[in-house]
Formats: sequence, C-alpha cells, structure tokens
Amino acid sequence: MSTVFNLLTSRWGPIITGTVVGILAPVLVALGNPGNMGICMVCFTRDIAGALGLHNASAVQYIRPEIIGALLGAFVAALIFREFKPRTGSAPFVRFFLGMFATFGALVFLGCPWRTYLRLAGGDWNAILGIIGLIVGVIIGIFFLKRGFSLGRNHPAPKAMGWVMPVFMIVLLVLLLVAPQFGRDASGNLTGPIFFSVTGPGSMVAPIAVSLVVGLVIGFLAQRSRFCTIGAIRDSIMLRDNHLLSGVIALIIAAFATNLVLGQFNPGFEGQPVAHTDGLWNFGGMVLAGLAFTLAGACPGRQLFLAGEGDGDAAIFWMGMLVGAGFSHVYSIASSLAGTAAFGPASVIVGLVVCLIIGFTMKDVRLKV
Repeated sequence: MSTVFNLLTSRWGPIITGTVVGILAPVLVALGNPGNMGICMVCFTRDIAGALGLHNASAVQYIRPEIIGALLGAFVAALIFREFKPRTGSAPFVRFFLGMFATFGALVFLGCPWRTYLRLAGGDWNAILGIIGLIVGVIIGIFFLKRGFSLGRNHPAPKAMGWVMPVFMIVLLVLLLVAPQFGRDASGNLTGPIFFSVTGPGSMVAPIAVSLVVGLVIGFLAQRSRFCTIGAIRDSIMLRDNHLLSGVIALIIAAFATNLVLGQFNPGFEGQPVAHTDGLWNFGGMVLAGLAFTLAGACPGRQLFLAGEGDGDAAIFWMGMLVGAGFSHVYSIASSLAGTAAFGPASVIVGLVVCLIIGFTMKDVRLKV
C-alpha cells in the first residue's frame, strides 16, 4: 500500500489520477450524469447553487455528490498524511471575485477545464476552441506572473477554520439525502429550501452512492498527486515542466478509450450534449476562465482539494464560484444549447477587464525593516 501512495507523489501521480478521472467520468455518464459531463467542477457547483436556491433555473438544480466527495476525499488524504494545515490571508476578497469571473467564463463556454477535456474526449469538437482559449488565458496569466503578480502570502489559521468546508459538505450531503421541503406555494410549486430539477441536466444523475464514492476516490488521488489542469498548462509553458501535463493527457486518452468502449463517442460540432456552437464565445469564455484560474493559482478542482486541506483562500474562491454560478443564471450570463445568453459576452468582456486590472495592480509587497 505504501508503494501505491509513493507512486501518487511521484511523476506517475498525475498520470494515475488523470487515468482514473478519464475512466470514471464517462462511467458516470453511462450511469446517468449528463453527456460529456461525468465530472465538471463548475457545472456541478452551478447545480448546487440552484439546489440551494441561489438561482431559479429549474433545469440545473441538484446537490452533486461528486463535489462533496471530492472535497472530503482530499480532506481525508490531508489528515492521513499530515497535510491538513489550515491557513488563510492571501487576498481572500480578490480570490472571491476571481472565482466569480472564472465561473462566468466557464459557463459561457459550458464547462470547466476538466469538462473541456472530457468534451474533447467525447468527440465534441467545440471543445477545441475552448482549449485554445484556455491556453491563451493561461499565457496572459503567465505574463502577469513574470511581472511579479502575487496575491500575497497566507498565514496559519486556527484548526477549526480548516473544518468549515468539510462540515459544510457534510451538511450538503444531509440536505441531499433528506431533501427538506417547507411546502408548496399557491401554484403548487415546492418552496424549498432545497430544489431538485425534474427535467434538464440537473435531473440527469448517477446513483448517489456511486457518485459520492467516485468523488472520494478522485479527491484522495488528486490531493496526493497535486493534479491540476491549469497548473499543467502553466508549468509546461512557464517552467518547461510537463509533470502535471502528463496527467491531463492521460485523462483525455483514458476518457476517449472509455467513451469508445461505452459507445459514447460522438464526433462533430452539432448536437453535442450541453454545448453550443458559438466558436467566438467558446473561445472567449475560456480565455477569461483560464486567466482567472491562473491568477488564483489553480483550476477549480485543485481549489476544491486545497479547501479540503484547510486552505481558507481556496474555500473563498470556491464560494465565489458558487455565488458566480447563481449570478450566471439570475443575470442571463450562462449559455445554453441555443447559444450564448443575453449578457454572456458582456460578462466575458467585463471579466477580462477586471482580471487585467487585478493582474497589473497586485504585486508581492514586502515590508522592509
């Protein structure tokens, strides 16, 4: 067993994690999750936002066990290997807004970096422009990193702070299982406090137990291997280090092979599940997402795993994603099968401007004694 754990912290770690994700994500699709969306950190956070009543788009409301399991899996791994180290204080308010804008961009495209690769592995050629946009966004972020961009250092925090996110996820799991309702309104509609889709992507779900276990496994592996889809691009370009990129390549290959075996590979641009064909904003949305994730230091999955380790700044970033996901549907930002929403393109432009301002103005300021 120790040999396996040592592998996870070696150069094989990201490859093992990427392969497992690439296999399990299509399996979750076969078991009921939306097409090419076995695991999507942004879309699933959007579903949770809807389930909690942060938006009223009835087609995307469900407490996704995969998100719960991913954080708790990372939490367990951090406890076992003594990496549970609560810390905070690295520009949390800025990180909150970076989480919001990263979500705006991802939901204009309709997928996080994880789903971008899973869409490609499922034959959705619209993902190609999304991947190019993601790379461009990371390159812009690298420009700022080379200029000294920094959100500052974090600091040790009380142990209790590190337990906030794991406890929050356990509460979400209880709400998923109990599904409390206060009754119905005059029209006969359920009044919450928890909402569940009866049609649309939010109603397409794998069994709770399977989804939870998959999340736990992925969270555990990713915490140990430091798997990160944004860090993969950043390190490959900036440091000429392909350690993390090998994990992304393994994910794509494994997902492609699994989709072929399961009969889920459907090549083309048209008729792809939970996707649109507006190439400009598929590209633009992921430029924004790639830039925001790079400035924040990690992809949405890695942010979730860091939160499981007790990183309060990563937890704030995820909360920004949750709120941003709610705003995306309340203010007509998130795209749909029909294309971009009324304010989707504008949100991308505004988000890019805000991220550029953050990139130019945030520096590592150290007091001299």
